[in-house]
Amino acid sequence: MLEQPNIAAQVGGVAAFRVLVDDFYDRVESDPPLRDLYPDDLEPGKTHLGEFLAQYFGAGNVYSSQHGHPRLRMRHAPFRITHDGAQRWARHMTAAVLAQDWPEDAAEAVLAYVRDATPMMINTVEETGAHELPTMIVGPGEQATS
Repeated sequence: MLEQPNIAAQVGGVAAFRVLVDDFYDRVESDPPLRDLYPDDLEPGKTHLGEFLAQYFGAGNVYSSQHGHPRLRMRHAPFRITHDGAQRWARHMTAAVLAQDWPEDAAEAVLAYVRDATPMMINTVEETGAHELPTMIVGPGEQATS
Protein backbone atom coordinates (compact mmCIF):
# COMPACT_ATOMS: atom_id res chain seq x y z
CA MET A 1 0.00 0.00 0.00
CA LEU A 2 1.36 3.40 -0.98
CA GLU A 3 1.55 6.15 1.62
CA GLN A 4 -0.75 9.08 0.94
CA PRO A 5 1.01 12.43 0.50
CA ASN A 6 0.50 14.88 3.33
CA ILE A 7 -1.63 17.49 1.59
CA ALA A 8 -1.52 19.84 4.56
CA ALA A 9 2.28 19.95 4.41
CA GLN A 10 2.17 20.59 0.66
CA VAL A 11 -0.15 23.58 0.93
CA GLY A 12 1.20 25.27 4.04
CA GLY A 13 -0.41 23.54 7.01
CA VAL A 14 -3.29 24.75 9.12
CA ALA A 15 -2.74 28.36 8.03
CA ALA A 16 -3.40 27.45 4.39
CA PHE A 17 -6.71 25.84 5.31
CA ARG A 18 -7.67 28.97 7.27
CA VAL A 19 -7.07 31.04 4.12
CA LEU A 20 -9.14 28.56 2.09
CA VAL A 21 -11.99 28.69 4.58
CA ASP A 22 -11.94 32.51 4.70
CA ASP A 23 -12.20 32.57 0.90
CA PHE A 24 -15.02 30.00 1.02
CA TYR A 25 -16.99 31.93 3.65
CA ASP A 26 -16.60 35.18 1.66
CA ARG A 27 -18.38 33.34 -1.16
CA VAL A 28 -21.06 32.00 1.21
CA GLU A 29 -21.79 35.52 2.41
CA SER A 30 -22.58 36.60 -1.17
CA ASP A 31 -25.03 33.70 -1.72
CA PRO A 32 -28.22 34.52 0.26
CA PRO A 33 -29.90 31.09 -0.03
CA LEU A 34 -26.76 29.40 1.29
CA ARG A 35 -25.94 32.13 3.82
CA ASP A 36 -29.40 31.68 5.34
CA LEU A 37 -28.42 28.14 6.38
CA TYR A 38 -25.63 29.45 8.60
CA PRO A 39 -25.86 31.07 12.03
CA ASP A 40 -25.36 34.83 12.35
CA ASP A 41 -21.86 34.37 13.79
CA LEU A 42 -19.73 32.61 11.19
CA GLU A 43 -16.49 32.58 13.17
CA PRO A 44 -17.00 29.30 15.07
CA GLY A 45 -17.91 27.52 11.83
CA LYS A 46 -14.86 28.96 10.10
CA THR A 47 -12.61 27.69 12.85
CA HIS A 48 -14.20 24.24 12.86
CA LEU A 49 -14.11 23.82 9.08
CA GLY A 50 -10.50 24.98 8.84
CA GLU A 51 -9.39 22.64 11.62
CA PHE A 52 -11.38 19.74 10.20
CA LEU A 53 -9.95 20.11 6.70
CA ALA A 54 -6.43 20.57 8.03
CA GLN A 55 -6.73 17.42 10.13
CA TYR A 56 -8.35 15.43 7.32
CA PHE A 57 -5.49 16.32 5.01
CA GLY A 58 -2.70 15.47 7.41
CA ALA A 59 -2.04 18.39 9.78
CA GLY A 60 -2.44 16.27 12.89
CA ASN A 61 -5.17 16.10 15.50
CA VAL A 62 -6.09 19.80 15.26
CA TYR A 63 -9.86 19.28 15.08
CA SER A 64 -10.42 16.20 17.22
CA SER A 65 -8.25 17.45 20.07
CA GLN A 66 -10.66 20.39 20.48
CA HIS A 67 -14.01 19.00 19.36
CA GLY A 68 -13.87 15.20 19.45
CA HIS A 69 -14.70 12.94 16.54
CA PRO A 70 -15.92 14.94 13.53
CA ARG A 71 -19.24 13.02 13.17
CA LEU A 72 -20.07 15.17 10.16
CA ARG A 73 -23.55 13.85 9.46
CA MET A 74 -24.54 14.04 13.12
CA ARG A 75 -23.19 17.58 13.55
CA HIS A 76 -25.00 18.73 10.41
CA ALA A 77 -28.29 16.94 11.18
CA PRO A 78 -29.95 20.03 12.73
CA PHE A 79 -29.47 21.93 9.46
CA ARG A 80 -31.78 21.49 6.46
CA ILE A 81 -29.28 20.51 3.76
CA THR A 82 -30.99 20.13 0.41
CA HIS A 83 -29.53 19.13 -2.93
CA ASP A 84 -29.46 22.81 -3.93
CA GLY A 85 -27.72 23.83 -0.71
CA ALA A 86 -25.15 21.06 -1.08
CA GLN A 87 -24.50 22.06 -4.69
CA ARG A 88 -24.03 25.69 -3.67
CA TRP A 89 -21.64 24.62 -0.89
CA ALA A 90 -19.66 22.48 -3.33
CA ARG A 91 -19.48 25.23 -5.99
CA HIS A 92 -18.16 27.78 -3.50
CA MET A 93 -15.69 25.36 -1.95
CA THR A 94 -14.49 24.33 -5.41
CA ALA A 95 -14.00 27.97 -6.42
CA ALA A 96 -12.16 28.67 -3.16
CA VAL A 97 -9.84 25.67 -3.66
CA LEU A 98 -9.11 26.69 -7.24
CA ALA A 99 -8.32 30.25 -6.09
CA GLN A 100 -5.50 28.98 -3.86
CA ASP A 101 -1.96 28.76 -5.19
CA TRP A 102 -1.65 25.08 -4.30
CA PRO A 103 0.13 22.29 -6.12
CA GLU A 104 -2.23 20.68 -8.62
CA ASP A 105 -2.23 17.27 -6.93
CA ALA A 106 -3.08 18.84 -3.56
CA ALA A 107 -5.95 20.85 -5.04
CA GLU A 108 -7.22 17.74 -6.84
CA ALA A 109 -7.21 15.77 -3.58
CA VAL A 110 -9.26 18.43 -1.81
CA LEU A 111 -11.65 18.71 -4.76
CA ALA A 112 -12.10 14.93 -4.75
CA TYR A 113 -13.06 15.13 -1.07
CA VAL A 114 -15.56 17.91 -1.82
CA ARG A 115 -17.08 15.87 -4.66
CA ASP A 116 -17.31 12.68 -2.60
CA ALA A 117 -18.43 14.13 0.75
CA THR A 118 -20.98 16.69 -0.40
CA PRO A 119 -23.77 14.28 -1.43
CA MET A 120 -23.48 12.46 1.90
CA MET A 121 -24.44 15.63 3.75
CA ILE A 122 -27.83 16.02 2.06
CA ASN A 123 -30.49 15.32 4.67
CA THR A 124 -33.57 16.93 3.15
CA VAL A 125 -35.21 15.96 -0.14
CA GLU A 126 -36.79 18.93 -1.86
CA GLU A 127 -40.34 18.59 -3.12
CA THR A 128 -40.49 18.22 -6.89
CA GLY A 129 -43.42 17.43 -9.13
CA ALA A 130 -42.02 13.97 -9.87
CA HIS A 131 -40.72 13.30 -6.35
CA GLU A 132 -37.26 12.63 -7.74
CA LEU A 133 -34.24 12.04 -5.61
CA PRO A 134 -31.52 14.68 -5.92
CA THR A 135 -28.79 14.19 -8.51
CA MET A 136 -25.38 13.60 -6.98
CA ILE A 137 -22.46 15.92 -7.65
CA VAL A 138 -20.10 14.57 -10.26
CA GLY A 139 -16.57 15.36 -11.30
CA PRO A 140 -15.40 16.59 -14.69
CA GLY A 141 -16.23 14.18 -17.48
CA GLU A 142 -18.57 12.03 -15.35
CA GLN A 143 -22.29 11.63 -16.03
CA ALA A 144 -24.89 12.58 -13.43
CA THR A 145 -27.39 9.94 -12.43
CA SER A 146 -30.78 10.34 -10.82
